Amino acid sequence: MEIKVNFLDNLRQEAIFDDFKVITDQPIRYKGDGSAPGPFDYFLASSALCAAYFVRIYCNSRDIPTENIRLSQNNIVDPEDRYNQIFKIQVELPEDISEKDRRGILRSIDRCTVKKVVQTGPEFQVEIVENLDAESGALLMADVDQGSQTFIEGKDLPLEETIARTSKLIEDLGIKIEIGSWRNIVPNVWSLHLRDAASPLCFTNGKGATKESALCSALGEFVERMNCGFFYNDYYFGKAIANSDFVHYPNEQWFALTEDDALPDGILDDYCLDIYNPDGELRGSHLIDTNSGRVDRGICCIPYQRQSDGKTVYFPSNLIENLYVSNGMSSGNTLAEAKVQALSEIIERAVKKKIIQEEIALPDVSEDVLAKYPKIVAGIEALAEQGFPVVVKDASLGGRFPVMNVTLMNPKTGGAYACFGAHPSFEVALERTLTELLQGRSFQGLDDMPRPTFNSLAVTEPENSVDHFIDSTGIVSWRFFSNQADYEFNAWDFSDSTEAESDFLMGLFENMDLEVYMAVFDELGSQVCRILVPGYSEIYPVEDLIWDNTNMALDFREDILNIHRLSDDELSDLVNRLEDSQLDNYMDIKTLIGIEFDENTVWGQLTILELKILIYLVLKDYEEALDLVQAFLQYNDNTVERELFYFAMEAVLEITLDDSLEIDDFIENLKRMFGAETTAAVVGSITGEVRFHGLTQTSMRLEGLNRHLNLIDFIQKVHGARAQATK
Repeated sequence: MEIKVNFLDNLRQEAIFDDFKVITDQPIRYKGDGSAPGPFDYFLASSALCAAYFVRIYCNSRDIPTENIRLSQNNIVDPEDRYNQIFKIQVELPEDISEKDRRGILRSIDRCTVKKVVQTGPEFQVEIVENLDAESGALLMADVDQGSQTFIEGKDLPLEETIARTSKLIEDLGIKIEIGSWRNIVPNVWSLHLRDAASPLCFTNGKGATKESALCSALGEFVERMNCGFFYNDYYFGKAIANSDFVHYPNEQWFALTEDDALPDGILDDYCLDIYNPDGELRGSHLIDTNSGRVDRGICCIPYQRQSDGKTVYFPSNLIENLYVSNGMSSGNTLAEAKVQALSEIIERAVKKKIIQEEIALPDVSEDVLAKYPKIVAGIEALAEQGFPVVVKDASLGGRFPVMNVTLMNPKTGGAYACFGAHPSFEVALERTLTELLQGRSFQGLDDMPRPTFNSLAVTEPENSVDHFIDSTGIVSWRFFSNQADYEFNAWDFSDSTEAESDFLMGLFENMDLEVYMAVFDELGSQVCRILVPGYSEIYPVEDLIWDNTNMALDFREDILNIHRLSDDELSDLVNRLEDSQLDNYMDIKTLIGIEFDENTVWGQLTILELKILIYLVLKDYEEALDLVQAFLQYNDNTVERELFYFAMEAVLEITLDDSLEIDDFIENLKRMFGAETTAAVVGSITGEVRFHGLTQTSMRLEGLNRHLNLIDFIQKVHGARAQATK
């Protein structure tokens, strides 16, 4: 994690990381102002807080109340060496906690991350650089031996070479990446979380049987998503990029909107139009680019090659963004390697969707076949030893598709977690399925698995398919667990050269009479492709282009960001448009307008419902405001401070709307109940002295929205490199 420090007045300092700011000071005796804890005080507190966190996690998972649990830490200093200290952590537990849980709580404290890092002994590297913002580099620390060559099936180059080349590619763009966490909870299953140090929104997760293969996976995914724009799929790119020669790629084409809002000639082909516009309801305005908002330029399209005949077909960026998410994008050491991964991913997700929705029972993989892969079996057995039975199933649907399934069950909760993986090689598909199953997960995290159901409607619900796509946490049918399999087990294996595997996978789509479209992005020095299979590889339903399109942001983005500057008439128009849109009141504003706010601010928590409340208060429409405040208090999840504001608001609105009551008669007790500051903010919101309490002023220039500005900085690095590469 990158932490930047600013020097403030006197000895005060400010550390900035993620969405947080921490102020430190020194005691007056050391010539400070004593206005905040010192750096070492934060260090001491961090271990105590970390220990308490793991105690709470242990207790929460076992429904043990923590109200009467107390924890303290003292640091005992060696009088002859003040750097030699003992951290003594003591826990006071109620008498009714069992001896087993007492031991469990003590063991949970041993898991404290701060404690483990201190005990291991971190290494400090101190250096001078010319420019902190310009200094890039991969902060990986993966102990990769660049002198060795490790080849694994499915990769055309050794892992060490791939890691070095990919890391340098990212570094040359001026992007500093760091590893947030490693996981290795069972043998031969590694995963890590990797992110841009300056903009943690740009992150990937890697997985593999070794550290090196997991790191290679994460770096590859980082390059893939950077090239395909997935990191900033739904976000506003800012005015500089929106007004540049190109927004997404140098070879993009723009198609002007027509007066009748029909789809312009030249976009898509007849095959795609039959899929995306079957009833003729899709209009040109549905396909305006969300990221730039350039309505005047029309529809931004990216050229894809139709694989059946090599013809160029222009796909609207808006359509790709809305329907495909990350499906079908991949990077590789060679284009063939990237194609194999992308095509495998598309097949995996489509077969998975069919199995889940049709409640298909799959055949188990026989033990003699599993025995051929002892490293995979070791991971499965380790899960079983931890109390998580695992079943391994053949998801090839009779040897037709190269897909495997590993399903984990949790007897403590009755939950199940079905994961799928695909590759022409049986072994690679099986390994990927197991590593995907545990990617980024701890044993405690496996307690959140949903329970199977016989309710077919719950299984076939579209949102369930999306949950399975995002992190495989969707619901599975109990019929999936039947021993009466719908297909016989097939010990398939289609492994071959990378080129041959690519041809085999393409043949599967030909056999299904499906058109395949591919774009190659290599301007940044890597082989990245994105493959679309209309009617097959979409993650969201085609109807979303009309009814749930992300470019609805264009109807609201500018007004909401400029809300402090809007007149009453403009505010009335805005709230009426929000009402008429029939959007979910509980959708958050950052999703609606494609702007990433600091999640620890009111903007970051703001929903459409709360925005309507604040507008109605400014417009002095107190009855509408009260109705929505009561809905907010009944259903909304927000910070304690914000809920208190609305509890007070409800009371003050009730007083205001009752002609027999006067606010002055209640003001003193309102202050006692809610505090003077909250009461002043509430009363000021009623009288008009306070407008949009908690919302800091910004605009389309995004002043103060550092989280989004950091994201735009990332986009500009990629955008600038593309522009340079095509000169």
